[in-house]
Amino acid sequence: MESISAKTHHHAVQFYRDEESLFTTVAGFLSEGLVVHQPAIVIATLPHRAAIEEHLCGRLIDCARARRIGDLIMLDAEDLLGQFMIGDTPDPELFEKNVGVVIKQAIENAGRSGTVVRAYGEMVDLLWKEGRAEAALALEMLWNKLIVRHGFALLCGYSMGGFYKQPRHVAAVRSHHTHVVGADNVVPFDRKGRA
Repeated sequence: MESISAKTHHHAVQFYRDEESLFTTVAGFLSEGLVVHQPAIVIATLPHRAAIEEHLCGRLIDCARARRIGDLIMLDAEDLLGQFMIGDTPDPELFEKNVGVVIKQAIENAGRSGTVVRAYGEMVDLLWKEGRAEAALALEMLWNKLIVRHGFALLCGYSMGGFYKQPRHVAAVRSHHTHVVGADNVVPFDRKGRA
């Protein structure tokens, strides 16, 4: 297995049927990194951020300390979308200014050579649920460019409810990801951030 670097691409997706499954997966992915001092970024709705934090605490992560030292960054998905969407199109420059800078700062703040940042995001799912499939896929492409440039690990979550009327789109979403989380809710990254 190769280690994550600026030249590799690690972008996983979970298609979830129930939120509990999603929270278990996200908490597992992030906590494995947090215990080895890999910063974590959560870009989610308020209820999902609260549930993910609760699950992290259930895994004995000191979330208050992690937030205080900058190892756990919680961002609102809806607010962040509003900072780079122009109509139905994510603007690449605004995405870089509002999202790329967060990733870059997390990497720099870690101050540890070779440290991998782990991020979970559901902005694409919010777009998908609004029927803005093309915007979600365009956003996935921007994420991929950011991952290649900065070498971090990203997990996306999509509610399966958004695909019942568009099952052919599952393949389109999968094509933008390097890994699909299986039924066991394990994200295919080891503790050192390798796939």
